[in-house]
Amino acid sequence: MEKKISACGLICSSCETFQATMTDDDAAREDIAVKWSKMYATQLKKDDINCTGCMEEGASFGYCSMCEIRECVVSKGLQNCAYCDDYGCDKLTEFFGFVPEAKHNLDEVRATL
Repeated sequence: MEKKISACGLICSSCETFQATMTDDDAAREDIAVKWSKMYATQLKKDDINCTGCMEEGASFGYCSMCEIRECVVSKGLQNCAYCDDYGCDKLTEFFGFVPEAKHNLDEVRATL
């Protein structure tokens, strides 16, 4: 599977929800729903586990539909934050504090531009 990077730098193609969606694997969806419900103290169902990537038409998982970072990238017509002239903005820097691997992923993209 080709590496797919989200607006913020997460690797969609490494995400188990994305993988279950791409393979239409209901057993995996059920397992993920149980695991993530416990992990995130919420109630997810198998039908909640669908995502084609935040930058694609189709299903986006949970928060992605209201993500400020995603909205910004879409409004600028970019592939992800790595392509932005304002790379490293406050929203992104705050996010990197929680998910430092996203910065690494976007830095790799920027190195190829």
